[in-house]
Amino acid sequence: MGKFFSCFKAYDIRGEVPSALNEDLAYRIGRAYADRTGAKRVCLGYDSRLSGPSLAAALSRGFHDAGVDTVNLGTIGTEMVYFSTAHFDYDGGIMITASHNPPKDNGMKMVTTQSRPISGDTGLLDIEERAYHQKWERNGKGSEEKRDVYPQYVDHILGQIDVSKIKPFKILANAGNGAAGLAMEKIASRLPIEVTEVLFQPDGTFPNGVPNPILPECRATTLNAFEQGKHDFSVAWDGDYDRCFFFDENGRFIEGYYIVGVLAKSILQNCPGGSIIYDPRLTWNTLDVVSESGGNAVICKSGHAFIKEKMREVDAVYGGEMSAHHYFKSNWYCDSGMIPLMLVLQLLSNTGSTLGEQVEEMMKKYPCSGEINSKVDDVSATIEKVASKYSDGKMERVDGLSIEYPEWRFNLRGSNTEPVIRLNVESRGNKQLMEDKTSELLNLIREERCCEV
Repeated sequence: MGKFFSCFKAYDIRGEVPSALNEDLAYRIGRAYADRTGAKRVCLGYDSRLSGPSLAAALSRGFHDAGVDTVNLGTIGTEMVYFSTAHFDYDGGIMITASHNPPKDNGMKMVTTQSRPISGDTGLLDIEERAYHQKWERNGKGSEEKRDVYPQYVDHILGQIDVSKIKPFKILANAGNGAAGLAMEKIASRLPIEVTEVLFQPDGTFPNGVPNPILPECRATTLNAFEQGKHDFSVAWDGDYDRCFFFDENGRFIEGYYIVGVLAKSILQNCPGGSIIYDPRLTWNTLDVVSESGGNAVICKSGHAFIKEKMREVDAVYGGEMSAHHYFKSNWYCDSGMIPLMLVLQLLSNTGSTLGEQVEEMMKKYPCSGEINSKVDDVSATIEKVASKYSDGKMERVDGLSIEYPEWRFNLRGSNTEPVIRLNVESRGNKQLMEDKTSELLNLIREERCCEV
């Protein structure tokens, strides 16, 4: 949480409108961003949330009063700000979104040149302080341009694959009343696929619930629609579609962990010897796939700022998190919710297999718990209690606590913003062992304060 404003977080800005984030603060953020970065021209856009246009207007006024020109991209997804900033060589970009937060919330994700992230370690806290004190360094009269970047963006997304080799799949796509439907309609029109559209109309009231398919309770709409017809697979996005989620031909939800393996395999077919970034939460399947595909696996702390930095450092071709964030060198090391869909289409076209067949062996070899959250009184003390209990295992602290045994392993890490601890467990081909160890760990974690979140 920020020092001056509650909506400033470790990686972005996010909070309820207007109590935590409002037009006055948006104006100040524009002024502060301009002073911090020295930008002369920035792009900005917003997702389907109702407060997006007014916050964008206030943000633009702040930029203009600092002498910065703005390019208004309209209703888009986060990755379109990343794309536009780098592709058109703007000095920076801001996406107005609260991703999967409640409808009354909104926020901002910021980047600078070549879509490098601005987070707590790279200027966000300074922007917050400048916005609070309002001692502006720059004054001027900037102007606004409105620009439709969908044509160039769609070219970029389709350029990740050989469209001529894509087979005529029938897929179900759920945009969740977010911004993904606008992009998917344009992308699908240039592919030989049949798309069953679900909740493609943007609606900032989110009458069907805020899209966040990583939560089991948010998957019902996709599954209900899937049962109405035969599809090769399904895809669903969160509100600003920087994350995507897959269901196989039988409607089975596929954990993001296994999608990392699928995408790594797909990418390494065309990038032999490439480096793949993975996070410490669940690892064994990724290590196996990367090794078998001739790649080089590199571990990194989870979180987009860390992964993007590590990818640049080692010139990685892909980085994947089990939380469904996927990063690509060909996308300026940024995450995308559309490129994974393209790569899945490419892999299934090339192999003639189904998505279920692609992940079946992975799921059997390395069954996992998925991420389980628990509220605790003291995150650090809980982690150390668990570390002491399992001190006979191989221990790493790249991100939280990882402990490995020959037949099973786990990762335990705390939230950046709340007293919540996140557990992931996996085993080598023994689902019962994985479940037993998950229960054992949860009992230890929750023995003083039992609460699942």
